[in-house]
Amino acid sequence: MDVLVLIDKLDDLVHNAKSVPMTDTVRVDKEEIYDLLDQMRATIPEEIKQARWIVKERQEMLAEAKREAERIIKEAREKQDALISDEEVTRQAERAAEDIIDDARAREREIRLGAEDYADEILNTLEVNLSKFIAAVQRGRERLQGKDEPAEVA
Repeated sequence: MDVLVLIDKLDDLVHNAKSVPMTDTVRVDKEEIYDLLDQMRATIPEEIKQARWIVKERQEMLAEAKREAERIIKEAREKQDALISDEEVTRQAERAAEDIIDDARAREREIRLGAEDYADEILNTLEVNLSKFIAAVQRGRERLQGKDEPAEVA
């Protein structure tokens, strides 16, 4: 279950709880609160696992891009060495090798930036969700402590 759904349930539970007469406190079912907290504890590690997986995937993508760039550079150098027999051929080979190296570097940079953007987007979403979770927990605690004035019903 999504953490935000559980937070909303917790918020509703506290908001709809019966108030104690003559006080700002409310009565909530302890078991319901514990059940929601247990569900949150079970859900949050999964989201953290997903974030870690994303970071791992990003690192693997970067490593693959680097291996591909190194392979292309090695291939370019091997081609360059094979073409050294003639001065003109050598000049052409050097130009071709530099083009291949430039292309490999550009491709590696493009892949790396894409992976970083993807990881940043996922981590940003996780950060927003966790911020909402923290805010809802704080509101719930404030309500439980009587800091939040209940809305008056007309």
